[in-house]
Amino acid sequence: MRDRSRPSGVGTVIGWTALSVVAPGAAHLRAGWRRTGLALLSVHAVLLLGLLWIGLTSDLTDFADLAGWLAASSWLTAVTVASVALGVAWFALVVHSFVVLNPGTLPGAGQAITGTLAGALAVAVLLPFGLVGQYAAVSQSALDKVFNAPVTPLSPTVPTGAEDPWSGRDRVNILLLGGDADTHRVGVRTDSINVASIDVETGNTVLLSLPRNLENVRFVPGSPMARRFPDGFRLPANPDGSREDLLFAVWEYADAHPEIFGGRRGQGTRTLVETIGHTLGLKIDWYALVNMWGFARLIDAIGGVRLTVPQDVVFGKYNEGLVKAGTRKLRGADAMWFARSRTNSDDFTRMGRQRCVLGALLTQADPATVLSRFNRIALATKELLRTDIPRPMLEHLVPLAVKVKSAKVTSVQFVPPLINTGYPDWVKIRTVTAKAIRASAAPTAPRRHLAATARPTAPAATPDPGSDGTTTATPGPGATFSPRSRATPTSAVTPGPQSSTGTADTTEPKGITDGCA
Repeated sequence: MRDRSRPSGVGTVIGWTALSVVAPGAAHLRAGWRRTGLALLSVHAVLLLGLLWIGLTSDLTDFADLAGWLAASSWLTAVTVASVALGVAWFALVVHSFVVLNPGTLPGAGQAITGTLAGALAVAVLLPFGLVGQYAAVSQSALDKVFNAPVTPLSPTVPTGAEDPWSGRDRVNILLLGGDADTHRVGVRTDSINVASIDVETGNTVLLSLPRNLENVRFVPGSPMARRFPDGFRLPANPDGSREDLLFAVWEYADAHPEIFGGRRGQGTRTLVETIGHTLGLKIDWYALVNMWGFARLIDAIGGVRLTVPQDVVFGKYNEGLVKAGTRKLRGADAMWFARSRTNSDDFTRMGRQRCVLGALLTQADPATVLSRFNRIALATKELLRTDIPRPMLEHLVPLAVKVKSAKVTSVQFVPPLINTGYPDWVKIRTVTAKAIRASAAPTAPRRHLAATARPTAPAATPDPGSDGTTTATPGPGATFSPRSRATPTSAVTPGPQSSTGTADTTEPKGITDGCA
């Protein structure tokens, strides 16, 4: 039953219209539209109770799973459409709530005031839904551009009785590359080379950093590059004495010489991935290449990173730039020069600074920052990232990334005195890698189908075919460190580990921000 004879003042119309924003149907009850009002309030109450129940019974992992599912599916388009539709419906509801209060009985001035305020309320209701829809559309666009590689399932290591996205693996290994691309430079040079080995249950991560100037790089036995360079990657020196046969140039060299691969082009990516896996004794699952200056734009997108610069860092072709010492928030360009400058320092010092920048990003890119700067971050990501991670795997990698955020992250940098970059000890590199991964593994109870699985061991040393007499390890089944098993750490990882002689143990992994002041 409707009662249109009830008089309404300006305050009454505005008050009940505003109440209908948070309690749809309230204005209809006030205006005598009892059935409509009760129906709207009931639906609203059910929805609120449902959201409350989800909030009370869910944790961060559940929301991470949802985010992963949305990122891996086409549902982001549905979210965009549903958000806009719901926003328009709520906008119409507010307008109708205003109309049923019969504002036409008010004086002219009252009608103008109430109409303006009601319109503002209706628009305010629409904005959050529009923002959600816009975020979803931007996410869809960025994900479609970046994660467009064909689906390549992980190779199973042990038979699994149930569906397992990790194909029976304890860890996934992702190669993280920083490309030193420039407008006047041909090809891709990988100035920053890191492998993130991530425990799929705990998120515990080891960041393994290889120097760009690693010499005599060995390739996978039997591969085209190994046949071309049986004694390791070696080319004549440049006229100025500099060398182009270092690890950072493998991608570019393979791309520039398709004749090595029987005329097939674009073999640089695969060659570098396989080479780094061979070097560490790991199976690399995917890679992600970040343009270093695109990375600077990403830092700007999150509002900069707070870093401690221990001493002035000079940069620029003519040493015209300077990042001053001190603790403060750095913008993207300064953060990148802090990480990349080689002036008055060597590559190994630079690797340490790069680790500090990565650690700062990991700790400071919190969800609130990401949401508040979402559009800028999505745009920067779309422009800077190239990867072979297939879109469907995001359903599992996004929740894993949330685990990494709060898990133990350690690092190993293969720099002197740990290794000699001119004459690397390949067996030692693989042994240290295995040790770091064992220390990272959580001592949890094995799954039922893992009981008979052997723990990973370091690969045995066998000569590379056609080597110059040096002994190097070749990766075998035990060298991938991916069979599903649990190796119990022999000792806790602590900053500044000491050997039995009291000196620092350079083979122990460190926290990613250790030494970053």
